[in-house]
Amino acid sequence: MSIISKDIQKAVHLLINEELVAIPTETVYGLAGNIFSEKAIKSIFSTKKRPFFNPLIVHIPSIDSLENIVTHIPEKAKLLAAAFWPGSLTLVLKKSDKIPDLITAGKDTVAVRIPNHPVTLALLKQLPFPLAAPSANPFGSISPTKPTHVEGYFKNKIQMVLDGGSCANGIESTIIGFEDGAPIIYRLGALPLEDIEAVVGKVAIKNKKEENPDAPGMLARHYAPKTSTFLVANVFSEVKKHSGKKIGVLVFKSSLHDKNITEIILSKEGSMQEAASKLYAAMHALDHKNLDVIIAEKFPAFGLGNSINDRLQRATFK
Repeated sequence: MSIISKDIQKAVHLLINEELVAIPTETVYGLAGNIFSEKAIKSIFSTKKRPFFNPLIVHIPSIDSLENIVTHIPEKAKLLAAAFWPGSLTLVLKKSDKIPDLITAGKDTVAVRIPNHPVTLALLKQLPFPLAAPSANPFGSISPTKPTHVEGYFKNKIQMVLDGGSCANGIESTIIGFEDGAPIIYRLGALPLEDIEAVVGKVAIKNKKEENPDAPGMLARHYAPKTSTFLVANVFSEVKKHSGKKIGVLVFKSSLHDKNITEIILSKEGSMQEAASKLYAAMHALDHKNLDVIIAEKFPAFGLGNSINDRLQRATFK
């Protein structure tokens, strides 16, 4: 029997009773629980097999909810929130004493965002608490952008996936923290760097940290298929190196026209947005085809291309 359901009231009931529910957002599906329930939060970590040193993102329904979660909002954080919330922006801010240390990996900051998805916004507005919701996949695996991805991972471990269809943006939120009031990108994501800098000016990037990470998504290996995966500038040359193997290829917009390989083109129109929205679904599809190797094409290094390359680099990191 499927655990996928559109029943928001069932999700409310489960969450109030300290159970986990996978929820849709515009980025990826999240594995959600009540931030004030130690049982629920520990269950998120154990279900995902996520290390406790890796903090979680708190999801809220409105900017008004921030006052219960953080103690200080830098001026540039206010500008970013006004420009991009609800949306694919996570802000790392000084946390209130109400926020459990379990959520923040013991740090004095908390990662928070307002997701831009009508189903989850409706859910959050009916709950008396915010939700912690890291991606609904086992730690390190490919993130889920469809309810069936989550069901494939966790069908015997959670009671419900709240069905919100396929995720429109398809990669995780951009995470921004503040050091001495200056914004710093901790994780490239679905909000392009250029859009952020149009609002607050030049932004530093510090998006890899293995020890004591400042935010989620900073570990070098993440979002990874089980199949050996390579990220290259020249896919055609790399295919030649793997002659005789079962090869899957992930390309931006141009086909290799090779009947001996399994190929997925992310955007025939050359749209970065379309490519990002299809990235994880394509990785899931190739990873289930019993291939020997997946070869992914590097994207142009601007806009969402930087974020897509970031995900592919982490997926191929050895």
